[in-house]
Amino acid sequence: MFLIGEALVGDGAELAHIDLMIGDKIGPVGTAFANGMTQLSAGHTPLLGVIRPNLLSKPAILIVPKVTLKHTEQVTQIFGPAQAAVSKAVADALEDGVFTSMDVDEIVLVASVFISPEAKDFNKLYRFNYGATRLAISRALDKFPDPATILKEKDRAAHGVMGFKVQRLWNPPYLQVAMDLVDMKQVERVLREVPQNDHVIFEAGTPLIKQFGLSVIEDMRKIRPNCFIVADLKTLDTGNLEARMVSNVGGDAAVVSGLAPIETIATFIKEAKKCGIYAIVDMLSVAEPTKLIDSLAKAGGTALLPQYVEMHRAIDKEAGGEYNWGDIKKIKAVAAQNNAKILVATAGGIRVPVVSKAIAAGADVVVVGRAITASKDIKNAAEAFLAELDSEEIDQFRVMTDF
Repeated sequence: MFLIGEALVGDGAELAHIDLMIGDKIGPVGTAFANGMTQLSAGHTPLLGVIRPNLLSKPAILIVPKVTLKHTEQVTQIFGPAQAAVSKAVADALEDGVFTSMDVDEIVLVASVFISPEAKDFNKLYRFNYGATRLAISRALDKFPDPATILKEKDRAAHGVMGFKVQRLWNPPYLQVAMDLVDMKQVERVLREVPQNDHVIFEAGTPLIKQFGLSVIEDMRKIRPNCFIVADLKTLDTGNLEARMVSNVGGDAAVVSGLAPIETIATFIKEAKKCGIYAIVDMLSVAEPTKLIDSLAKAGGTALLPQYVEMHRAIDKEAGGEYNWGDIKKIKAVAAQNNAKILVATAGGIRVPVVSKAIAAGADVVVVGRAITASKDIKNAAEAFLAELDSEEIDQFRVMTDF
């Protein structure tokens, strides 16, 4: 038996984080238990879990400090409230019948315990570490999380300690504000005046990147630290290089032209996924968008499918052309056949009355440029488009302790 559990409980300096293993004495967890007791390292001395001096918990648990203990107060915290909390949590789990199906003399637990050097409140240390240990034990025994929970939560989640969120597009529809601008003061104005909203995406347009370089994304991030930023490179060659360049400056998505050789598109998508950013294929002037997506699927299955496709009408053609929406549902059908999801955006001369039609046609993202960025009242213009999305804002910056 080798079970793994994890839990984070509490907040502030006393926040508790427990990583836990449960297993047989004669298995890998038992080996880790024995090694931990005999192979000591300075500042990380493991200790047995005792409810009080001379009273071990059952099953036995080894507590391993994650943070180097550098002064007496830290040692007191780990040998005091943390040790008591973890041990009592194991004992209470035993009383509640959690280990009924096991021989508690033949299994052991190993718990890595985090205590911040800034922690002061012993009462909170005890309560948070107790709760985290109980939760980690139950999760280990339940083999939590199951794959379905991971797939549901991975794009909704934000790490509680990281201090910022990396936004993901899990709750369409979205408004993408395209900044095809060459005036940095206007870029800053747009970034400051567009309302804070989980359904807003910012695009560093091709003219903006050509004028200021990819470093403009870092400048945008300083003004809107948590926003989702698309870099519209319209890559035609060196796909892997340009995708990584966007990731390196903090972009969330990069755009490759659908007119590029399929080999370039494929390497771009693979590199973007490797870097943890979205790959967007811009279908501007692509005669058969669905055929391109189907070709990528046949070449490499889900691994070569982009997360995002943009059905794009060029600015120079807005005066007379029709919106290029005919392939939206066909593209999504190809994705579904390959057990994948593809967001589809529509761009090119979008105005407020058109938004509902675009969404009805299957669009997940509505890309709007000058109707917002050239407006005298940017805030109200953006709010008018957001109202048409008719989608409730959801705060993604949350820490889930139970499901």
